[in-house]
Amino acid sequence: MGLHAPCRSKFMDFPHVSAPHRSLMFDLLSAVENRLGTQLEPCALPPNVEYYQNQAGNARGSLYVRRGQSSSPVDFVLGSWLNCQLPTGGALNITSLSAYLKTSTDAPNFLFELIRNGPTSLVMILDLTPRKDLVMFPDYLKTFYEDTQLDSHRQALEKLPEAQPYFSSALYIRSVVSPTAIMLKIDAGGEDRLEEIIDSQLPTISKAVLEIWLDKCAYGEERGVDEADRAYLEKRDNVVKRKTIDIDLASNFPRLFGPEIAGRVIEVLREVYAV
Repeated sequence: MGLHAPCRSKFMDFPHVSAPHRSLMFDLLSAVENRLGTQLEPCALPPNVEYYQNQAGNARGSLYVRRGQSSSPVDFVLGSWLNCQLPTGGALNITSLSAYLKTSTDAPNFLFELIRNGPTSLVMILDLTPRKDLVMFPDYLKTFYEDTQLDSHRQALEKLPEAQPYFSSALYIRSVVSPTAIMLKIDAGGEDRLEEIIDSQLPTISKAVLEIWLDKCAYGEERGVDEADRAYLEKRDNVVKRKTIDIDLASNFPRLFGPEIAGRVIEVLREVYAV
């Protein structure tokens, strides 16, 4: 099944990133659509949220949301891109894709983000974010992180001489990801080398982690979540969703887009997140 047309025109164009970067995002979302397409509702965002920009025209963004059907374990798939011109003359480009599961399963969610604030470096975040305590539930750690050999993908990327660990300034972000999370800063020293890494190194690992999520989480074995576990998952999921909005959007969007546009986008996201 192809990408749903009404949302494709703005979101999937990725007009402000390089061809390798655009191709990577397109391939990841296409993989999600091809596997989950029949489980997902059409994208139905207001046009002024599907694409938005500030009055000055120096900040713009796009959202892509498809909710899971009632019979699907998928809650929703969320894609976004953001482009902001910097006072220094460069640009900040952020592209992301995430997928959240319902409380009918306790399997991890999927998170992918590329952040570029210059032509020669980027930050990459890729993880299957856990929804249970990995100390209290060692079987969960084994099933989703050890048996799948997720850490091998992080180790492979860390072997790049241009790669170094990335530490978010928000301690909460560091606490919510898994021990196998790929959180790297890649400083290539030159634009051509960075594009080469995006083209030749990032797709293989990104697609492999996504395939693990699709196979083991979205289409994994029945997890047998009881009522007590569902209540715990709902409470924990809602905390994560609220924090995601507060940390990622509520503190920055009004400054970039003004209160009206920021309020409109955040309101839609709170509805999607159901918080």
